[in-house]
Order: sequence, then structure tokens, then C-alpha cells
Amino acid sequence: MPSAVSPSLAWAHPLVQEWFTAHFSTPTEPQEQGWPHILAGHTTLISAPTGSGKTLAAFLACIDRLVCKALAGELRDRTEVLYVSPLKALGNDIQKNLEVPLGEILQMAGERGLLMPEIRTAVRTGDTLMKDRRLMLKRPPHILVTTPESLYILLTAEKSRAILRDVETVIVDEIHAVADDKRGVHLALSLERLEALTYRPPVRIGLSATQKPIEEVAHFLTGNRRAAPVIVNVGHKRTLDLGVEVPSSELGPVASNEMWDEIYERIVQLVNAHRSTLVFVNTRRLAERIAHQLGERLGEENVAAHHGSLSRKLRLEAERKLKEGQVKVLVATASLELGIDVGTVDLVCHISSPRSIAVALQRVGRSGHWRGAVPKGRFFVTTRDDLAECAVLVRAIRQGELDRLIFPEASLDVLAQQIVACCAASRSAAVPAAVPSASSGPAVGASHPHHSGKNEPGATAGEESLGSIQVPGADEVLAQPLNRVPATPAADQVGHV
Repeated sequence: MPSAVSPSLAWAHPLVQEWFTAHFSTPTEPQEQGWPHILAGHTTLISAPTGSGKTLAAFLACIDRLVCKALAGELRDRTEVLYVSPLKALGNDIQKNLEVPLGEILQMAGERGLLMPEIRTAVRTGDTLMKDRRLMLKRPPHILVTTPESLYILLTAEKSRAILRDVETVIVDEIHAVADDKRGVHLALSLERLEALTYRPPVRIGLSATQKPIEEVAHFLTGNRRAAPVIVNVGHKRTLDLGVEVPSSELGPVASNEMWDEIYERIVQLVNAHRSTLVFVNTRRLAERIAHQLGERLGEENVAAHHGSLSRKLRLEAERKLKEGQVKVLVATASLELGIDVGTVDLVCHISSPRSIAVALQRVGRSGHWRGAVPKGRFFVTTRDDLAECAVLVRAIRQGELDRLIFPEASLDVLAQQIVACCAASRSAAVPAAVPSASSGPAVGASHPHHSGKNEPGATAGEESLGSIQVPGADEVLAQPLNRVPATPAADQVGHV
């Protein structure tokens, strides 16, 4: 085992220490500051620049716990770590990046003659195949990667609720991306439902590079009526190579065809000067258009597109090609924006203004997404308005400014949806043979063999009989797709209705 193990890793198992030291030598600042609080079981919010190891800071303590259980013969088929990602692509990426260290640690254990069962991971999103969903329920993974919308579904279906009861740690990545809209309100309520479901309150860990005001984001993570969370604030500033690309043609209210040709040629020059390039655009239509134009100039085999309208197979294929260096340039929308390790991307080009400091930082941060690298971004302006916005944006980034998040309040539509889900979940937990009346039947919690004795959020002891009430239209409501429903940290809003 390497002798130079960092003192901040003294808590970890020797196998975990050796693996980490072989790959990273020393921990980063967010890792050194975050680990003591995570190990102590405190709700922790880590704010640090992209590529600084925030995600590993959250996961390594969980991996160490699972490794110790596996070596001691105490590892069971139950889900102990829940990772919530705002993007499907980020979830797929995290799973792949988890399988590498877990596989290497397993191999190291075998080389030392240690008997260690496999630590398994799984992804549950809208893209997950039905056979994989059934397998997950039959043999729960130790680490489950999901999205806020899929978590909501898992909390409502009876069989999936059963595998969530053992969750000990919840990691919410890129928390800024959901905290300021109704999607975050929805997630906040789902986290409260999860806590009511589990045998003991899970440790909550939040991760982000761009959050302001950080105190309010921390309160969103921890919820109401709880001790204040620990904030590990390393900052968001990082050395960046930024520039604004202005066509030689005169800018106007709209871009001309000649100007677009000039932009395409300039992108081709930059692509040929770098190993791999990401081009971000603001619409799916523009992504397909630019991918087609670049394909004609660079060869279709060197260009790929990635956006939400593509099938799961095409999106995963585009991600794989970029990571393996099979394409020179990938044109994407926000589908590849947050925290995704897309390989050794050297340059990010952005067409038009991203209209947000946080979005610009996240997208430029996809380049140089490894320790010690300098992210490089170029903003291409197409109109006079774009020029003004991009100039102000670059200046704000260099001055260390961030967008201020505004949290929605009293989102009763989201609350209503969650209440319907609570009723449906309570109904499914009741004994199906004979549904008792509210006046004579047993409480729903008593009829479920694994019930922890805690009520769902918003249900008092006298309201548990909601599980025996047929809710008209509940199935239709639950079947509705979840749009980007903004969220409030208002888990306690239930009590105000």
C-alpha cells in the first residue's frame, strides 16, 4: 500500500485509501472539508468549482461504508445510497464513473485474498428498460441513481417503496438546477416523503458549483424544523479561458445566411485545433441544424448531436462516441449541461447568449473537467443583443458574480399532486383482500409488514385512514408526465392547507 496516505483519509478502509491515493494522490479542498461532516451524519452542502471532486467527496464515504460491510460479510441486497440527478445523462455518467472505482476496489480485494461481494449500482429514470426495472425490484442495488421525477414514482409504487426503506444517504447533485423552480418544490416534498418512509432519517448531501444565496439553498436541502446544515463553501471561482467571437459581418437584429456561414467556418477552425469540442445551443432545432452544417464540413462521422428529443439509444451512443474520442465535435442543448464528465473536452463553444451566469459556468465547465485543467469557452454572437449580453456575461464571470436564485412559495399545485401520491401509496399499502371503512378498519400503517410507524408528510394520526379511501381520478393524475415543476423548500406547507 502506498505510504503517502493523506491524514484526511485516515477514516477510510486501507483498500479505499490505496485506490484513492493511486488515482488522485491527495484530496481536494472540498473533499478534505466535507468528509468530516458527512461521516458525522450532518446534512452537508458542498459548494465548489466544477472539476474539484465534489461528487467523489459525497460518494467516497458511502463507498467506504459499503466496502467495510462487504468485507465483514454484512452487505445485504438493499439500497443504502440514493443519488438524485436533475439530468438523465448525468445519472448515466455517474453510474459509469461509480462502476470503475467499485470494480477496481473489488479487484484489489481479490488480489489480497479478501472475499468481497460485488457492490452494485443501478439507474432508474424514464429511459430505464422494463427488464432492468424488474431486476432492480427483485434484487435492489446498493447505490441507486435516479431523477426527481423518477424518485416521485418510486415513492408511490408499493414494490419500489419497499426498497427505499433502507436508504441511509441521499445525494442531491447540481442542486441549484432545481432549487429555484417548482421542480425543486416537488423534490423537497419527495425528500420529506422519503424520510417518513425510511427506518431512520437519511443523511442529506447537496452539491453545486453555482448557488446564491447559499444559505437559502442549504435551507432548501435540509427542510424546515431541523438543525441548520453544514455549509462547505470553497467558492465557485476558477481560472477560465473565455472569449467572445464576433463575425466580421455587421451585426443586426437577426443573423444573415452569410453570417452563419462565417460562424460555421470559425467553429470548424476551432474544432480542428482541439482534440474534442462541445457546441452548446439553446434549442433542439438549432442543434440539428448546426450538426448538419458541421457534418458537411468535417464529415458526418466526426459530428454528433445530443438533445432531449432523441431516443435513449441515440443519446447514449452520442455520449459514448464523445468520451471515446470517436467524434471531434458534439452539438448539444441543456441535455449535457450539468456536471457530466464527457471525457477530455478541450473547448466549449456557445452559440448566442446562455442568458444566465450559472448556465455559462456549467457549460464552459464541461471542458477541462479534470483536476488542474483550465476550462476554455468561446461565445458566438449572432445579433447586437447577443453581443451586449455576452460581453456583460464574461465581465460578470471574471468579477465572480452569480445569479441570485428566487424560490417559489406556496406551490399548491405541486402540493396537491404529492397529496394524491400519498393517498395512492397509502391505499396500495393497505391489505388488498378487504378494504376496511375509515371508522372500523385498522390504520394503514399497521397493515403493512414493513411500516416504520411514521406517517406520510401531511398525514396526522387520525388521517391514516386515507389509505382506505378511493380517490377519484388518482390513477389518471399519477399517470400525467411531470413537466419541469418548480419547487419550494416547503415540506411544511402541507400543514398550512
